[in-house]
Amino acid sequence: MKIIRSTKCSLKFSTTKKKSELNIILTEYSKVVNFFIELFWIDLNNIPSKTRLLKPIVDLPMNITWLSARLRKVAAREAIDMVLSTKERWKDKPNKMVKPQHKGNRMYVSCTIADLIPSKQSTNFDAWLHLASIGNKMILDLPIKYHKHFNKYNELGKRLNSYIITKDYVQFSFEIETGGKKEGLKCVGVDTGINALASTSSTNQYGQDIKDCIERVKRCKQGSNGQKQARRALKQRIDEIVIELFNSENPDLIVVERLKNMGNKSKAKRLLAKNIRRSIGIWNWKYWLKRLEEHCELNRVSFRSVSPYYTSQTCPKCNHVDRGNRNGEIFMCLKCGYTNNADINAGVNILNRFLTGVYGVRYKEENLIQFT
Repeated sequence: MKIIRSTKCSLKFSTTKKKSELNIILTEYSKVVNFFIELFWIDLNNIPSKTRLLKPIVDLPMNITWLSARLRKVAAREAIDMVLSTKERWKDKPNKMVKPQHKGNRMYVSCTIADLIPSKQSTNFDAWLHLASIGNKMILDLPIKYHKHFNKYNELGKRLNSYIITKDYVQFSFEIETGGKKEGLKCVGVDTGINALASTSSTNQYGQDIKDCIERVKRCKQGSNGQKQARRALKQRIDEIVIELFNSENPDLIVVERLKNMGNKSKAKRLLAKNIRRSIGIWNWKYWLKRLEEHCELNRVSFRSVSPYYTSQTCPKCNHVDRGNRNGEIFMCLKCGYTNNADINAGVNILNRFLTGVYGVRYKEENLIQFT
């Protein structure tokens, strides 16, 4: 199986002149993308495909732009993607569809415009990103310094000749061949929570300090540098927990809850208190599940999700469902008296829900957690 991974290299080593020139290019590129968006928005039913971006379409008068034909074609392709994605997103509510706008924060370039050239003379940088065929006789060389993350992916896979350039960094993409998925011999259910980020069906808990990281973010002033630093620390801790879980469990299959729309309209419906709503927003459960899934792909581990309904209220021994079964972090079945940690119990139910469902039939029967 082939997967795509990306990493960012900072442009903080660029001179002031190079940064200024890059800003000029980004501004002009954004202007051209918005021009093509306006052009394609007129008739949404006849948007040209990327292969039909012929000379009559991308040829623009010099009074509109000085970008080269190559970069204009790249801009037109991005405009097509933005228009089509907006059209797809609002296909059920076309009256709410709003024309997208490129804000000039980034541009996509291919090997026809950019080339990564290893640095032979400079000891400060590892390579130069050489930008040519920009237009207006502009040529730009951006200094690139590799880091551990870049080198890791560079060893694992093949670097693709396409780049995302912003005023602060260059994003590189890599194609990695991981091989086939592992056999489903060790299956692990994972419950996601605030008190413990991951509680597994194997009775282990990871990230029991995640609540402290969340509280640190909540104490900071909104938009302050301290809050940004605290958010980075929270994400770093989530990354560490993912690695801890994989190193300890060594799974072949991970099953999680299919979480979505957490806290959606909870204020209007008075379902959650303000403090809990803030915690859910800062907790960043989407980032956690995304990082968990990406690590599964990289390690050839199957990743599945099941419905989250009543996983923390269901007894895995007698299947009795009752809200009163859970009291804080303690689960005690009101019918049969079975007791366990509430989050670990949810992890058990998550795994059993997958194994006993239609999608879990190919996994061996001994993986099903039995209680006697």
